[in-house]
Amino acid sequence: MKIIASYANKGGVGKTAAAVNLSYALAAAGERVLLCDLDPQGAASFYFRIKPSKKLTEASFFQDVEKFTQSIKASDYDNLDILPANMTFRDFDVFLAQMKQPKSRLKQALKAVAGDFDAIILDCPPNISTLSENIFKAADAVLVPIIPTTLSQRTFQQLVDFFAENDLPARKLHGFFSMVQSTKSLHDETMAVMRGTYPKTLLTAKIPFATDVERMGIHRAPVLVSAPHSAAGKAYQALSEELTLRLDPTRHGEGPS
Repeated sequence: MKIIASYANKGGVGKTAAAVNLSYALAAAGERVLLCDLDPQGAASFYFRIKPSKKLTEASFFQDVEKFTQSIKASDYDNLDILPANMTFRDFDVFLAQMKQPKSRLKQALKAVAGDFDAIILDCPPNISTLSENIFKAADAVLVPIIPTTLSQRTFQQLVDFFAENDLPARKLHGFFSMVQSTKSLHDETMAVMRGTYPKTLLTAKIPFATDVERMGIHRAPVLVSAPHSAAGKAYQALSEELTLRLDPTRHGEGPS
């Protein structure tokens, strides 16, 4: 089983859209997928038409295996289940700070369902906190959307520095460009500079700024369902295939269909 976190320490960069479409792409390829919505806003749950779980508080999330597993809901798609968020998740950091070994608790909680899924996707809140450190330790890969602007470039460098300062493996970071506008010269210039700075960290797939992504909230479905042949749909498919190959090079030529 692999754990993939869709994470950004900056909001509004396409983190949840990436988590939703990656989850669908992996499930469509035949993998058993659990999407854990860790963001108390619950956007990923909303996209999949799943209501918040009122029973799964921060205490039961980390300490009650039965409630944790019972809170997992089936989506409308084969092989794809959802652990929906609720507003009590905003207290995760306070709760974790009171526990022994607080930075390892998320990984321990996910072990409860490890045998039931091939991949667990984490849609993460946009901050650096105790929960974030749990995510960094638990994840096999941290997928980071980056809008190609100077501010996002700076934010990504802060994340890289945080990993270095806390002895976290830099190989876990997999950045990709999101909300790209090909008509903006600044975007092209920033992408070129960043590819030169992080040649092994950045994926080649890039997600365009597209109405089809914005319409996910209307369709309440992944772009790969509502507009699979659009530029955005093809980009998310390419992102899934590239990340899959990075995590398992033996699957060369066997990406999701």
